[in-house]
Amino acid sequence: MIELQSPQYKKVTFALAFGSFLVFCNLYLFQPMLPYMAKHFAVSETQINWLFAASTFALSVCLVPWAITSEAIGRRKVMLLGLFAMPFISLVMLISGEFWVMVAARALLGIALAAFASVAVAYMVEELSPQAFSKAIGGYIAANSLGGISGRIFGGLLTDALGWKEALIIAAIFTLFGAILVLVLLPVQKNFKPQKGLFFHHNRALIKHLSNKTLWFAMLIGGANFALFVNLYSVMGFRLVSQPYNLPIGLASLIFVCYLAGTLSSKLTSNWSKRFAPISGMVLGGVSSLSGMLVAIVDSIPFMLIGLMLISFGAFFTHTLAYAWVSQKATEAKATATALYLSHYYIGGSLGGFYLLYFWQHGGWTMVAAAGLAIYALMFGLCWKLSRTSRLPVANQTAMLNSTH
Repeated sequence: MIELQSPQYKKVTFALAFGSFLVFCNLYLFQPMLPYMAKHFAVSETQINWLFAASTFALSVCLVPWAITSEAIGRRKVMLLGLFAMPFISLVMLISGEFWVMVAARALLGIALAAFASVAVAYMVEELSPQAFSKAIGGYIAANSLGGISGRIFGGLLTDALGWKEALIIAAIFTLFGAILVLVLLPVQKNFKPQKGLFFHHNRALIKHLSNKTLWFAMLIGGANFALFVNLYSVMGFRLVSQPYNLPIGLASLIFVCYLAGTLSSKLTSNWSKRFAPISGMVLGGVSSLSGMLVAIVDSIPFMLIGLMLISFGAFFTHTLAYAWVSQKATEAKATATALYLSHYYIGGSLGGFYLLYFWQHGGWTMVAAAGLAIYALMFGLCWKLSRTSRLPVANQTAMLNSTH
C-alpha cells in the first residue's frame, strides 16, 4: 500500500486530483452560460436546464456500468478512456447549432465523465493505506470543487469575451493536454485483482449495496444534498442577470468563487472524522447549507454571496463525509458502491434543477427557499435514519457475543 507523504502518494494523488479537476471543469462549463443560452435559443429556464441536466443525468446512469467494467479491465484504463474521449465529444457541439443536438452531445459527455468519476475513489481505496486515503479523499473532493469553480468562471468570462463556441474550443484543448499529463503520472495499480466474466457477481453486489441501509441512506443524503447545492447556484445565476441587477454573464459567473468555501470544508472533514461522528458532521453541513439559503433571501448582493459561501461550505462538508462513508463501509465491490453513491448524487442534481427552477419561474427566491426547505427536511430525516441503522450491526454483534457466554 502507498503510504502518506511518500513520493508515490504525491504522484497518485496529484494525477487523480487533476483528472477530477478536468472532469468537473467540463461538467460545469455550461452552468453560468444558461441564462445566455436561454436567450440564444429562445427557450425557458427549465428547458435550457437540459444543457446541464443532460450531462449530470447521463453521468449518473453510466457510473455503475463503468464501475462494473473497471472491475474486469482495471480502474486506470477506464479513467483514461473517459478523459481522452471528453475533448472530442465537446467538439461535436460545434458541428450543429441545434439545441437538441447540443443536449445529445452533452449527454455523451456525461457518459465520458462517468468513466473517471466512477472509479477514481476505488483506485485510491485499493492503492493507498487507510491513513493516506483519509487524507487523499479530502484533497480529491477539493479538486472537484476547484474544477467546478474554474469551469464555471472561465465558461462565463470566455463567453462574455469571445463567445460560447470559443470557450468550448479552449476547454477542449486544455482537457486534451491534461489527459496526457494524467496518462504520464498515474501508475498502473498493484493491488487490483480483475474479476473477468463475473457480470452476475457485480449485479449481486449492486443489489447487496442497495439493500444495505447503512450505505443506501448515505447515498440518498448525497442526492438530496446535491439537488440543493448545485441548483441553488443555477437559480442565483438567473437571479443576478435579471432585474434589478442585470449583471453580464461574465460578472455573474464570479459567484462561483464562493465554491472556495467548499474547497476549505472538504479538507476539514479528515480532522472532523478523527474527533467526531461522520453523521453528526453531515447534519452540521446541512445546517450550514440551510442557513445560507435563508440568508440569501435578503435582496442584497453581499447577503447573497454570504449565503452562497455558507451553502458551499455545508454542502461539501456533507458530501465529503457521505462519500467517504460509502467507500469505507462497503466491504466488497467498492467501485460499484462509490459509483452508486455518485449515481444518487447526480440524479439528485439533475432532478433538483427542474424542481427549483420551476419555483424560481413562479415565485422568485422566496419560493425557491420554501421548496428547498422540504428537501432539507428530507435530508435531516435521512441522517437520523442512518444514525439509527448504523448502530444496528453493533447492537446485534453485542447480543450475539453475550449469548455465547
